[in-house]
Amino acid sequence: MKKFPFLFLILISFVHAQKLTPKELSIINQGDINSALPIYQTTDPEQHKTLLSTSTEVDPVDPNTATLVKRMKLSLLTTDGGVGIAAPQVGINRKIIWVQRFDKEGEPLEYFINPVIVWRSEIQNLGPEGDLSIPDFRDQFYRSKVIQLEYVDLKGQKYSELVEGFTAVIFQHEIDHLFGILISDKKEKQKNDTYQKVDAFQKNP
Repeated sequence: MKKFPFLFLILISFVHAQKLTPKELSIINQGDINSALPIYQTTDPEQHKTLLSTSTEVDPVDPNTATLVKRMKLSLLTTDGGVGIAAPQVGINRKIIWVQRFDKEGEPLEYFINPVIVWRSEIQNLGPEGDLSIPDFRDQFYRSKVIQLEYVDLKGQKYSELVEGFTAVIFQHEIDHLFGILISDKKEKQKNDTYQKVDAFQKNP
């Protein structure tokens, strides 16, 4: 009986996850399903529109979700040094991302379904970021040093973990994509923000 609330929450999340549309299914299953999907670019007006759209949750146990997850990884592997990708970048406005885990041995690529950042540290790092969907753009951005993440896998199993450092930056970047936030727009919005430099390890005199 103790497992009932958890299973109930998982069931509710499945109910709220809308079924994939015919258009989405057409994109996911186009051509050879064992091949990479094209990565959308901001230079194409229609693709840019998709990149600016908000994503919705996806049913993790739908076989088509597994196909999308697999093809997204292949798309990421076709890039020159890409460390993450979000479903909108292959034309699907659904909450799925891939992230290279520099915080784990072997630096594996891992997928995350319906990821949510439930907490962010106030301490931020400033570092360089680029984007697979924005040609010739790179700049410096502030990101929280530590985040707490919740997500599910393809079996619907729910997880929660703390992530820090550069890997946390990648998560924040990719989850921004799920809300239609591109770093090119983010830079414009941040230009008038001010930040106080803080040494987190500075000892009081």
